[in-house]
Amino acid sequence: MNVELTDEQKMIQAVARDFAEKEVRPIAEVIDREARFPRETVRRMGELGLMGIAVAEAWGGSGGDTVGYAVALEEVSRACASHGAIMSVNNSLYCDPIAKFGSEEQRRRFLTPFAAGHKLGCFSLTEPEAGSDATNQSTLARRDGDAYVLDGRKIFVTNGREAAAALVFAQTDRAKGPRGISAFLVEKGTPGFTVVKTEDKLGIRASDTAEFLFEGCRVPASARLGEEGQGFKIAMMAIDGGRIGVAAQAVGIAAAAYEAALGYARERKSFGVPIGRHQMVQWMLADMATAIEAARLLTLRAASLKDGAEPFGPQAAMAKLFASEMAMRVTTDAVQVHGGYGFIKEYQVERHFRDAKITQIYEGTSQIQKLVIARHLLSGAAAGS
Repeated sequence: MNVELTDEQKMIQAVARDFAEKEVRPIAEVIDREARFPRETVRRMGELGLMGIAVAEAWGGSGGDTVGYAVALEEVSRACASHGAIMSVNNSLYCDPIAKFGSEEQRRRFLTPFAAGHKLGCFSLTEPEAGSDATNQSTLARRDGDAYVLDGRKIFVTNGREAAAALVFAQTDRAKGPRGISAFLVEKGTPGFTVVKTEDKLGIRASDTAEFLFEGCRVPASARLGEEGQGFKIAMMAIDGGRIGVAAQAVGIAAAAYEAALGYARERKSFGVPIGRHQMVQWMLADMATAIEAARLLTLRAASLKDGAEPFGPQAAMAKLFASEMAMRVTTDAVQVHGGYGFIKEYQVERHFRDAKITQIYEGTSQIQKLVIARHLLSGAAAGS
């Protein structure tokens, strides 16, 4: 793997960094405190081509690749993890599966305005009894002539309140288990589709997380994404790619916390010298920097495999597992370096600490990542393959 970024990847990294520093970082603390969705800066992300980075230009995207997406998402998440979550879901979980499995008409209607950032999409898989066990879907999609009728409940939908359309998964044939799950593109405002509530969260507070209710929600058969029974395959492929995004988000959060700790260690004095002169703090900083670099390389490795159309699922799981666990350790240590001030909202490391936790949970918990990796290893594949 070549770890050097191409000129195009460097350009999108620079665009994302400049935008994040000038427009996102100044509002990050306020929108977190107010749990306020940042509509204006999300619109700007669309204008800059950050909402459909790996989508072809013909379909409203930037025509970039997954590596470019990962480095851009790290920069945005370094400034604000909520922006990173919004960007990640629209790119990985919404646009990517439609680009791969959508018809020409579906791409025109449900992809182009979303990849261009004119509209926002979301991914609706999780249910009260179907979290880590995503096959245990209760939402039903009953065929009725030239339409399907959806009934069920979905939870923890990132972008759910603000999204114009949702990629929704439902059982079309219970007897077939995972092979009886299908995917549907459902527009907000469709009768029978209700946003029941939005959650008050520990972290990524400026990104909305919603609960959906479907009651006799009638959608045309043309809104089915892929073939009937192909939904679980579509969901898992989307989540594999999404794990690269979560890993990049975790790297960005950790990098922000590390930079804050490094700056504080240079300025804060104890026993007559900057605390960075004390060996115990030096070791913490060294461990932080090393772990961040390792996570970044794992993330770029998975992204490069996806770009090369090679199997990347296990590497994405490894990157997501390592990066999310790393982000929790780094942000914890960053709070510790700040001492009592790390516990005060005036110092932003407490926000990074809160934001890091979700990366261990969504798009597959750390425990699920270990199952994915172990099953791959036990199937006979080498760890580095």
